[in-house]
Amino acid sequence: MELFTKIDIPASSIRIDYTSRIAFSGSCFADNISAQFAARKFGVLANPFGTVYNPVSIARQIRAIADGKVFGEGDVFQDVRGLQNVSGNQDAREPWYSWDAHGSLSGATREECIKKLNEAAKRTREFLKQADIVFITLGTAFVYYLKDASATGNGDAHECAVANCHRQDPALFERRMIGVEEAAQALREIVHDLRKIRTDIRIVFTVSPLRHMGDGAHNNTLSKATLQLAVNNVINKVTTVPSASSGTLPVSYFPSYEIVMDELRDYRFYADDMVHLSKTAEEYIFERMAETYCSEKTRADIAQVEKFMKMANHRIADPESPATNAFAEKILAQAGELEKKIPGLNLSEEKQKFRETTLHVRG
Repeated sequence: MELFTKIDIPASSIRIDYTSRIAFSGSCFADNISAQFAARKFGVLANPFGTVYNPVSIARQIRAIADGKVFGEGDVFQDVRGLQNVSGNQDAREPWYSWDAHGSLSGATREECIKKLNEAAKRTREFLKQADIVFITLGTAFVYYLKDASATGNGDAHECAVANCHRQDPALFERRMIGVEEAAQALREIVHDLRKIRTDIRIVFTVSPLRHMGDGAHNNTLSKATLQLAVNNVINKVTTVPSASSGTLPVSYFPSYEIVMDELRDYRFYADDMVHLSKTAEEYIFERMAETYCSEKTRADIAQVEKFMKMANHRIADPESPATNAFAEKILAQAGELEKKIPGLNLSEEKQKFRETTLHVRG
């Protein structure tokens, strides 16, 4: 008797190991899954412009990176919610934001905000030039558009989609669910622009299993279905391009949404809000990704790194005891051995931490 529906994931030509550089872009699910890879010491870059949920805004961000855009004064704005000063002007202390980025890239001044945006763009472009695979996580087909397109410095309606509303006046925006073709066009642009950065980069689309219940159950279903159809459209039409390394370039899909809907359908796999996933669910999805994209040897390497990290993250009760020094020396020795054994593994952060511990113990 079968009491468990297991999602069949097609074999993939993509291979991830510790020499791989992996980028994640999209919704908070991208942050959660990238954190699973990062915790196991893979080389990861995740959402350098912050979380972004819809395909149009993701495409806009990647286009800026691919084109080497230099952000300037026209790309930022000052918060309009603050109190007016005595002269009736906007308080100079209010923060500056970009419609293209999360609030974590805001700045106390226009110059600070612009600097953060350009640093993020440069860092991302340099990473993507060396990246082997990019996971694009799509959260919703609902998009916020600025009613006044001139606020973006570009009058094109496609260009006025915003990645983040920064809690500004809702009257500034029009919110609507885009159609399948609009979503597919954004995904095609993502593929095109990522290939401009690196021609043989592997691209995997996935749809976030996190439900947007603020839209209502029915609209959430329509939104997810729109994204699924758009991905299917693109994969069917954008199949392969010439590649110097492998001859083909896969653009594929990973069934995160289906895994949660069918394999993890019980609410015990959700957080307290019954919308976000539990850590157990996130770890399970990581395991399915490892099964799909990692060789048997790499999965064995992951197990060794997990064991090492469990020891390295052990809380030290008495940092000045001889036992602590012996423990630190043991960790340092194991780190060196693992780095020699697993090509591409970088445990420099852990080694630095325990070198400092041994120096502290020795006084």
